[in-house]
Amino acid sequence: MGAQRNWEQFALLLIDVQEDFWPEKLKQSFPNFPANVERLLTLCRSEGLEVIHLRASFKPDMSDWMLRYRLFGHIPCIEGTPGIETLPFATAKPEETVFIKHTFDGFHNPDLLPYLHGKGKRFLLTAGLITSVCVFLTTASAAQLGFLVAIAEDCCADEPRAHKHTLDRYQFIFDQTTTTAIYEDHTKWLTALKKLDGV
Repeated sequence: MGAQRNWEQFALLLIDVQEDFWPEKLKQSFPNFPANVERLLTLCRSEGLEVIHLRASFKPDMSDWMLRYRLFGHIPCIEGTPGIETLPFATAKPEETVFIKHTFDGFHNPDLLPYLHGKGKRFLLTAGLITSVCVFLTTASAAQLGFLVAIAEDCCADEPRAHKHTLDRYQFIFDQTTTTAIYEDHTKWLTALKKLDGV
């Protein structure tokens, strides 16, 4: 792994790794997803790259549901149901920050952006469930809010065609990386940050 890398300006947003977003079809299509997420978390924690967990949560009375879901009459990750539980391979450490969200895009939680700014974060890695929905929309918001971003593609899952389409179609918004490429990509990302600083 070489010399210790400086990850001070980086953070991982691990998005919605919860029971309701991990049905049997996804388990069959992305059998390596749990091990990859575990590997990513181990890497981040050992390198000192801050891990931030975003989790969906909705009240049974529909009071915090997006309007379209009120019309549907159902929504994932309702408080008090098994579906809201974090998958065991993505459990937060006590010292890691967790943000609750009631929308697809994690930045609709008004506390997330000030938190990242307060910590001096400028480059965000994103991963989790579902690639074409909450991962993509949160990543796209991050890019529009002034962050450089990269999706850890082997730590995301979705219906396979939607997963591939999202990663292929929106490369003008984000970089892509994998658990095995992050170390190598770090140098490129630091160079990009320095370029933005005029260094």
